[in-house]
Amino acid sequence: MTERSGLSRRGLLAGVAGVTAATALPAAPAWGADDLRPGAVHRPNLDRYDRQVVSGLSSERALEHLQVLSERIGPRIGGTASEKRAADYIAGQLDRFGYRTRLEPFPVADKFLAQITDVRGLLPDDLCWQAGAAPGGKLDVTVEGPVRDVGPATAPVWPADPALITGSIVIADDTAAARPAFVAAAAARGAVAVILLPADGVFPRRASAFSPSGLTDAPIPVVGVAQVQKRLIREALGVVSSLPLRISTAAHRGLISNNVIGERRGKSGPNGPIVMVSGHYDTVTGAPGANDDGSGTVLTMELARVFSRIPTDATLRFALWGSEEQGLIGSRYHVKQLAQDQRDRYRAVFQNDMVATSWDPAVTYWLLSFTGLANAATDAVRAAGQRLGYDAQLVGPVQRGASDHQSFQEVGIASANFSWRGELAPSFLEPPYHSPEDTIAKNVSPERLQVSMELIGCATYAVARG
Repeated sequence: MTERSGLSRRGLLAGVAGVTAATALPAAPAWGADDLRPGAVHRPNLDRYDRQVVSGLSSERALEHLQVLSERIGPRIGGTASEKRAADYIAGQLDRFGYRTRLEPFPVADKFLAQITDVRGLLPDDLCWQAGAAPGGKLDVTVEGPVRDVGPATAPVWPADPALITGSIVIADDTAAARPAFVAAAAARGAVAVILLPADGVFPRRASAFSPSGLTDAPIPVVGVAQVQKRLIREALGVVSSLPLRISTAAHRGLISNNVIGERRGKSGPNGPIVMVSGHYDTVTGAPGANDDGSGTVLTMELARVFSRIPTDATLRFALWGSEEQGLIGSRYHVKQLAQDQRDRYRAVFQNDMVATSWDPAVTYWLLSFTGLANAATDAVRAAGQRLGYDAQLVGPVQRGASDHQSFQEVGIASANFSWRGELAPSFLEPPYHSPEDTIAKNVSPERLQVSMELIGCATYAVARG
């Protein structure tokens, strides 16, 4: 655990002002405390404590934070410089709200990333063009050339004129078993790079960017793109005579990721109960992470702002986890550091992961428990949902891990994950999930974000006030 210098945070905050002023945000929802919420079955029946929380929440403020995270910083891959920029920004905000804030560092695996640049400006620029780089390919280089599509890597259709491959960037439909031979053949023909295209996911899934494995000392860069990037490159090739791209690859080694934790001691004192609100702020490769999990991050930040002015019996902790996408590494590291007497102090942990998608079928707000059983967190959110009029849209608790609540439930701490997803099952996630299209414009609903903040805010206060 380390304290931080404020210099980098102040520098980022100064730069943020211009971005948030220049970039248009979706209109924030405007409803009164007693108004019917979108999708609710009845008007709310709020108590005076709920009103205290609801009246202070602002999705507009939350969206401004989301703009910084998903647009200015972009993909926040665990342990990389971009994730650290996000950690410093979040910590700076918690400092401003008056919390005792700390970074909790831990080591993570090396990362191999690529950036694709469209030289002619023909490809859409409203999504992310980061991709994964093969650790066994050429790294820390930049190459440029026209794109040549040779079809499937298992049976590539090389042009009769070898000169058409020399100096080009070859694209092919990927098959893991075919990678070594295909990359070797492309390099032997003079290609300067290979872009491997994933098989399409089954709707609503879309394949994510990936770092191709199975290569050793390939003499050229090899990158793996997402399904939407694949589609856009091939569509462009269908209508232009030349599509020159620039590819840069980078190896990120010796990495340290960070949890960000802000605390305000409650009236019950240093040994009193703890209530935690959390999300994860990192992303997968190639995804700006506006909903996953920028939305849970900014929900946590906005609740921290509101609760900075509301006394509670319990100590409040607001935590943003690093490296969740690599296997809950940050939250598991944090829980491992907690002595049993600390674990026993927790009343509830409210984990928020993907709480604002604009995907129309995501009409269900899922209460997800690693054990499948109800606990203090699920009970409090269900009760808050009933007071807010959302009885019918709350489903659960349903057994599901795969987010940071699992780390706490594995050691017996009451926790759950809360998320908007498709109504048939919590596995039905929006098409932009883990993709370059996980942006504010394409995948965030201010209304769902506001409702999520109200649900978690009211539940948190009910558990924390004593």
